[in-house]
Amino acid sequence: MRRFRLALGLSIGLVPALSLAQGNQEWFVPGQGGGGAQQRPAQAQQRPAQAQPPAQAQQARPAQGQTPPAARIGIVDIPEVQRVSAAFNQVREEIERRRSRLNDDLQREQNTWREAQQALANQRAQLNPEQLRARERELQDRITDSQRIFRNRSQAIEQAAQQSLAQIEEALANVVRQVANSRNVNIVLPRPLVIMNEPAFDMTEEVAGQFNRVLARVTVPPESDGSTPLAPPAAAQQVTPRGQAPAPAAPQRPAQPGR
Repeated sequence: MRRFRLALGLSIGLVPALSLAQGNQEWFVPGQGGGGAQQRPAQAQQRPAQAQPPAQAQQARPAQGQTPPAARIGIVDIPEVQRVSAAFNQVREEIERRRSRLNDDLQREQNTWREAQQALANQRAQLNPEQLRARERELQDRITDSQRIFRNRSQAIEQAAQQSLAQIEEALANVVRQVANSRNVNIVLPRPLVIMNEPAFDMTEEVAGQFNRVLARVTVPPESDGSTPLAPPAAAQQVTPRGQAPAPAAPQRPAQPGR
């Protein structure tokens, strides 16, 4: 059985941009799984290795001189199955929520960088060269660490989406095979490839209903804990002018005994 790919299509304007791998929907032939390629003679095995077609394709191809079986075709609208799938919509909403929160955190962090840069520019006259270099270096380290954290979070979201889609893809492939076998169908085509068809060929409604019964929810891997906010950069802190002693800390009032 040749696998077909699903695509969430949930890319957003993120740095770095995050998008799911989208593959082409392929023809799906139920009941053709398993089995390996036949053994070749020892002399043939000594020849240089060449690219061979998949074993399933070799099995599906009739032997020379034999008539192939009559085609019994079924049609499935995969986007429609996705649209009504509870599991697919659950994954889509969860990934969108994580990406939206990551975008919000990124915007806040970028605002922190700009505020720190502005504060450092305002304090430039009050800092000696050594202090200025230290503040600039600390701000650059802060930006570098933040970029690493957001990159790791972005990759974690992508990996969680791919793992969740793999569960959906496997379950949907099994459902399509079961429905096809129940109808004695040996070729299943995606609806976008079909220009015209009779309603009797369409298996979409049956596949969608059975798929929702088989897989109503997917376990999405938990989020990475890299969302812990970083401490404010020193460049945004108040600077003591040169030659002036730092202001003493405000005295703390003693705790009063309870009445």
